[in-house]
Amino acid sequence: MTKYIFITGGVLSSVGKGVTTASVGLLIKSMGYNVTAIKIDPYLNVDAGTMSPYAHGEVFVTEDGGETDLDLGHYERFLHINLSKKNNITTGQIYLSVIMRERKGDYLGATVQIIPHITDEIKSRIREIARESGADVVLVEIGGTVGDIEGLPFLEAARQMRLEEGFENTMFIHVALVPTLKTTGEQKTKPVQHSVQELRRIGIQPDVIVARCETPLTPEARRKIALYSNVPPEAVISNHDVETIYEVPLILKSQGVDRSIAKRLGLEYREPDLSRWIRFVEKVKNACRTVTIAMVGKYTHLRDSYMSIIEALRHAAAHLSVKPVLIWIEGTDIEQGKISVEDALNSVEGAVILPGFGKRGAEGKMRAIKYLREHGIPTIGICFGLQLMVIEFSRNVLGLKDANSTELDPNTPHPVVDLMKGQRHIDRLGGTMRLGAKSIWLVRGTRAYEAYGGRDVVYERHRHRYYINTRYINAFEKAGFRVSGYSFENHEEVIEIMELRGNFVYMGTQAHPEFKSRPLEPAPLYLYFMKNVLRI
Repeated sequence: MTKYIFITGGVLSSVGKGVTTASVGLLIKSMGYNVTAIKIDPYLNVDAGTMSPYAHGEVFVTEDGGETDLDLGHYERFLHINLSKKNNITTGQIYLSVIMRERKGDYLGATVQIIPHITDEIKSRIREIARESGADVVLVEIGGTVGDIEGLPFLEAARQMRLEEGFENTMFIHVALVPTLKTTGEQKTKPVQHSVQELRRIGIQPDVIVARCETPLTPEARRKIALYSNVPPEAVISNHDVETIYEVPLILKSQGVDRSIAKRLGLEYREPDLSRWIRFVEKVKNACRTVTIAMVGKYTHLRDSYMSIIEALRHAAAHLSVKPVLIWIEGTDIEQGKISVEDALNSVEGAVILPGFGKRGAEGKMRAIKYLREHGIPTIGICFGLQLMVIEFSRNVLGLKDANSTELDPNTPHPVVDLMKGQRHIDRLGGTMRLGAKSIWLVRGTRAYEAYGGRDVVYERHRHRYYINTRYINAFEKAGFRVSGYSFENHEEVIEIMELRGNFVYMGTQAHPEFKSRPLEPAPLYLYFMKNVLRI
């Protein structure tokens, strides 16, 4: 029988359910079991694709082109697997499916209701993922906070699955905040108590409580949580703040979470093999040398907007036994004169031109790009970052005054970046970009070819509508800004990677290689960039 572990959250959102879910999954996988993970998001959007990073953080892209919650990135990185767009279930998807079925007459005249029709659809999707993945254990993280009206149908579906799948095949883990009063230093358990009471009122008794706290949970706090939550003290787990999120699986294992799960679900216990993971964590924590990297973007006030890029840099840095120090530079601040380019960049050793959409901050980012190029600072541009590198080069090297992207200026006389032909007649925004893994042919003898270990073809994930206008490629090539990776889409060539000839890395990619970076296998392009920053 497939085993299901439901992870719920209490007190407030963004408490760490995603990392907890990924960490639990790693422990189970390290015991030799096949694991998959599902993120349920109770919002009415069909997916995360049309949501602002300020509202939701990074939009993570799956191999099959799903625009999903950023927690799927945590799952993929910790479990070292590729997930599908199906692994992110939203209220929008559920209601859309049920309404379409009602319109077709599939319910045979029945009054369509939350119970059973919505809850049945939720359960059906969870079981479909379990069946297709062949997983021994399915982790289901229910987003939001217990008590939110949006999440009630999903919690009800989980409650029903315990009855239908059996007590021995279902488990509930509740993650909730234990705040510490600054005035007294006391850990307050009352928020957790009320959160569990709300969960029990819905009909769910948690098996394990994971207490998110600043410092290790005190014995008294543990005792109180156990007493009022109706769980044994050993089922109350301290998930306190650590230096790196990659320590969390080790924190959980030290408190016997792996054994508790195996016992509760009737799984044969096998000692998890975490040797490689432990070595990685030690590298992250013990790196003595630092490297300063500028992060030039437009959503820098919410770092979650660039979660996968941050982690990709950390993976590459750990591989080289260094620690990245990220300097965040808002393009708008440069545009508005709040900070000069020189002050922002004169102390950095490398730079990442971050992805994004729209005009705000673009001119400021291009001023930064010009400084980086002229001062020989190793630089990589991601997606929109590559496009801005191309625009800056067109203006300041090729002398094409007013060169631009048609996204930023539809009337530009030199559209060096333009809307893809296949995007020109699309009238819907959701799920219509060029999405998912695409093949990229690499040009031999280039830095990109070297970065990917001499492979002729690689596959990276994409999320864009605009691309480099091939009409200008000859001019770029003559000036030393060469194409080093390309692909084809609907019979048109797509420039995937461009790099500047010279003795330092100055490279942009239309793809998002960060989405495939793993702690134990850094993304090749980020690793190559970091090596060049360190001059290795």
